[in-house]
Amino acid sequence: MNTRVIEFSTKGNTHILNITPELDRILREENVRDGILFLSAIGSTGGITTMEYEPGLEKDLRQTFEQLFPYKTNYAHNSTWADDNGHSHLRSSFLKTSSFVSVTGGKLDLGTWQQVVFIDFDTRPRDRRILVKIVT
Repeated sequence: MNTRVIEFSTKGNTHILNITPELDRILREENVRDGILFLSAIGSTGGITTMEYEPGLEKDLRQTFEQLFPYKTNYAHNSTWADDNGHSHLRSSFLKTSSFVSVTGGKLDLGTWQQVVFIDFDTRPRDRRILVKIVT
């Protein structure tokens, strides 16, 4: 099993980044033909999922998270730490910080319009890391 790291900066506030090109690059560099990539975002205010990465759906997803876990709500977490990112932690817990993507014939097993994305739910820009465990 090999481990790779994807590092990037985010803007916060439900910033959605397509990490599929980085995963494709790792597949090529590691010469993975068949296996599984286990993705693990380090931190408790981000999440990993798949989606059709296009502006309309990005907007819809941001609105949906705001409806489910609104920013301007009196979360107990905010009182505990005197901050304002309780919603960020709830969104991350709901979405999860890890995911699996299978690989067949050197390609990610994704649908035609499906991409793997990282979503930063925190209230400020951050430097982020995703561990990629390669199982072949």
